[in-house]
Amino acid sequence: MNGNPAKIEIFPPFQAAYEWMKTMLFRPFDIAKWLTVAFAAFLSGSLGGSGGNFTRLGRLGGGDWKYSATKTGDLPADWNILTWGIALLVVLVIFAIVLAVVWMWVASRGRFIFTDCLVKQRGAIVEPWREFRREGNSYFLFSLAVAVGMVVVTIIFVVIAWALFTMLSDGETTRAGTVALFVVVVIFLALLWLVCVLFFALVSHFMVPVMYRRRCLARDAFFDVTKLISRQPAPFILFVLFCIVLALAVAIIGTIIACLTCCVGGLPYISTVVLLPAIVWLATFRLMFFRQFGDAYDVWAATASAAPAIESPSPNPPA
Repeated sequence: MNGNPAKIEIFPPFQAAYEWMKTMLFRPFDIAKWLTVAFAAFLSGSLGGSGGNFTRLGRLGGGDWKYSATKTGDLPADWNILTWGIALLVVLVIFAIVLAVVWMWVASRGRFIFTDCLVKQRGAIVEPWREFRREGNSYFLFSLAVAVGMVVVTIIFVVIAWALFTMLSDGETTRAGTVALFVVVVIFLALLWLVCVLFFALVSHFMVPVMYRRRCLARDAFFDVTKLISRQPAPFILFVLFCIVLALAVAIIGTIIACLTCCVGGLPYISTVVLLPAIVWLATFRLMFFRQFGDAYDVWAATASAAPAIESPSPNPPA
């Protein structure tokens, strides 16, 4: 049984992560390693991107399509473009869902690739992709189940809110009271949904280090991290608040770089290359913060790599 540390700190791991980032990326500087680590970080993140040239879609309704099509005799004169438009929309939605699921699978594997790069201070893609195939697939299935569950819960909330609004509107309640009660219920459901999303996001961020350390499945990591957060919620709350400030700072820097480079610096992967020091710094900070909870949460304990040292500020000497 692992004992819990007496004190969980924020700033010492943050400073140690900065030193780890400098050693990894700049001592010495290797452009090939930089690009490889950036690609691993890109795989572990969201897809994003411009998505191609969709300007032509805005002109699908331009011109007399029905006349042009029926003039050549290819289609009957009574065909309805609305039916074809709905069919095209359904195909696009299905394609988008399939693409999102495929990218979710790639990103699940990419999280372990990026974690391996951080722990071992190397740029590698193929080897960790194969090594953590079992863990990556387990994390993907867990993420997919959570995503489907959140969609179902969202639909249920919408149905409940709509049913309540309809019921109140048919009763003898005044219009002002109906609207007020409906707004309160919607706000409550929205806050409940937001809490669930934030909770799963926090747990999933720390599931990867647990799975990397113990080579376990996502189910075991989820329950372990959930129990740890429930036992010591205060350090995690401080961690989330601190990371929100850091994320805002990185977002501002990324926006400035994108504006200065005429949006080139904001393109997928290129933005990761440009902001790689900040990305590595923050990702390493999460791992170093988590390792304070014990050896079972230390990703460096699972490898032969030298673990970074976290130096706490020394207390004032006695007079």
